[in-house]
Amino acid sequence: MRIALGLEYEGSTFCGWQSQAGGGSVQDALESALSAIADISVRVVCAGRTDAGVHAIEQVVHFDAPVERPLTAWVRGVNAHLPPAIAVRWAQPMPDDFHARFSAQGRRYRYVLLNRAERPGLMARRVGWFHLPLDLSAMQSASAFLLGTHDFSAFRSVECQAKSPVKTLRKASITRQGDLVVFDFEADGFLHHMVRNLIGTLVYIGKGAHPPDWLGELLAAKNRALAAPTSAACGLYFAGVDYDARWQLKGSVKVAEKVGAGDTAQSQYPWGAATPLIG
Repeated sequence: MRIALGLEYEGSTFCGWQSQAGGGSVQDALESALSAIADISVRVVCAGRTDAGVHAIEQVVHFDAPVERPLTAWVRGVNAHLPPAIAVRWAQPMPDDFHARFSAQGRRYRYVLLNRAERPGLMARRVGWFHLPLDLSAMQSASAFLLGTHDFSAFRSVECQAKSPVKTLRKASITRQGDLVVFDFEADGFLHHMVRNLIGTLVYIGKGAHPPDWLGELLAAKNRALAAPTSAACGLYFAGVDYDARWQLKGSVKVAEKVGAGDTAQSQYPWGAATPLIG
């Protein structure tokens, strides 16, 4: 039986999602926990890989269960074998043709930036940081250039293995509450380091180094060397995956829809919990 899981993790202690020869990845920890419950080796496929230090609000994975277990075993049982920074939130049986990665129609990322003179303490591994004042309006104006279908080569890492740099960005939202600036992106897919490279460029615009239309010029130039440096991994969250409604998958519910009527993303913790922001 094919099983889909939704999980969250705080990525600062892991070398990223993808399994490594020496261990230390989120995938390694999850497969070890699943194998303990199944009493046989289990392999998983994720909706979107995350780099070292990147977090997930809701990552979606699937695996083919080699033995029959109650769904509670794939949640509470697996959680008992996972490190504290990873938690399975739900498990759901799926048809054999469901694929966590290839069935996805879109992915969502959130970047949380602490914008104040002093570096973070309490949220040191949960947010990026920039010490100079940022012009929110300028960054919002610049983000409009990103919407639609573009060649995002200017924001693609040299290690990117995607077949095409062309992606369709459906949402580029920038909001602020107090010292936190929250960037939300939705697209049919993302390139390696694309979000973190976009944040670096938007911050340059926000601090006044360039006007908003510089972002449009970078898109047209398709040259990574012309854009701003990559932002820190600690502020990035894999926020969720969108699937066709026919799958009836819990993972397709967006973070903003989970927090309750009348609430907004700005009134939540950066990682999506339905409680006020710290501070």
